Amino acid sequence: MSSEPTAVDSVIAEYWNNAATSFDDEPDHGLAAEGTRLAWARALRSWMPAGAVDVLDVGCGTGSLTLLAAGDGHRVTAVDLAPRMIEQAREKVARAGLTARFLVGDAAFPPTGAQRFDVVLCRHLLWTLADPEAALREWIGRLRSGGRLVLVEGRWRESGQRDVAYVAGAEELPWHGGIGADALTAVVRPLVADLRVQPLSAEPDLWGGPVEDERYALIIRV
Repeated sequence: MSSEPTAVDSVIAEYWNNAATSFDDEPDHGLAAEGTRLAWARALRSWMPAGAVDVLDVGCGTGSLTLLAAGDGHRVTAVDLAPRMIEQAREKVARAGLTARFLVGDAAFPPTGAQRFDVVLCRHLLWTLADPEAALREWIGRLRSGGRLVLVEGRWRESGQRDVAYVAGAEELPWHGGIGADALTAVVRPLVADLRVQPLSAEPDLWGGPVEDERYALIIRV
């Protein structure tokens, strides 16, 4: 299945293009602090299978999780709608002396053809999608038998850049502002063999400090 870009896609891509230069200023985006970077590295390692596997990082942004996965030896394909995000991600991985494949495209319908993956990784993306349930079905369909879908999600007080309004009409998106673990579990459970929820709100090292809203990882096996 594929999706042709729409006018809304173009507006969203431009928003994230404009956000790319400051995106890594957030502690959990840039992972500049050693403690934050190590916390994400530990978490990601705990969610991934043992050994080197094929990973699809959808909505990769500036590639911080792509970098961590590549650093652990995984074969990573990273997709983002915003070309400037992909540029920064490619440069970040190259500076580290690592390799990954980068594609500009719709994360909901990644332009990877018939390729299948051992892991699909998605962080803080579902709230931006016009049809997140279709995206979830698509990602599950991209997995090999026994593969994993790792969703790092939450229900936030605010979404997008604090000083820049998100695209017009975003409040109409189905999961604008995020989605809670119980609600997302209810959507995914009929589609998969097994899942578990790992609460993350009480792990300040991941976020650069304490948070009060709901944050979690949903680790799904197909």
